[in-house]
Amino acid sequence: MHEGLSFEEFASSRARKLFQVAYLMCGDWHQAQDLVQTTLAKLFAVWGRLQRGGQTVAIDAYARKALLRTYLSHRRLRRSGELAVAAIPDRPTGEHREGTELRLTLVAALRQLPPRGRAVVVLRYLEDYSIEAAAEALGTSVGAVKSLNTRSLARLRELLADDRELLFRK
Repeated sequence: MHEGLSFEEFASSRARKLFQVAYLMCGDWHQAQDLVQTTLAKLFAVWGRLQRGGQTVAIDAYARKALLRTYLSHRRLRRSGELAVAAIPDRPTGEHREGTELRLTLVAALRQLPPRGRAVVVLRYLEDYSIEAAAEALGTSVGAVKSLNTRSLARLRELLADDRELLFRK
């Protein structure tokens, strides 16, 4: 990308990807929108400083890190008052049902992980971060990321044990 990338161009081209990451971290459509908006507001405030480097790759990394920190900060500040339900009342029908069921099952399982564990899983397997890059993004050690990753994957396997036929259906 060129050096003169405006904030509006950046926001319109990256908002969808940021939203996908935010949604997988928090599991709530509206909260994900709020996280992206808060992240974009933080980026707007420092946009001039970010542009001095002139590297869009660095700005993308900064945006992902700001999103992650916004999510973790939001989880620390706001204890959830939401009530978890055992089953989602409306189920889709038709030819896209299996893909939708799988997506809902995975998102529901992700919601049951602790925030930092969820963040590690999303960074490692959706964003394809290395262990070192995930540790840097989370501001923690490589060992802590490995431990969180192992515990989170074990918990996901445990949560998804009953849905094995849905996950491995061809």
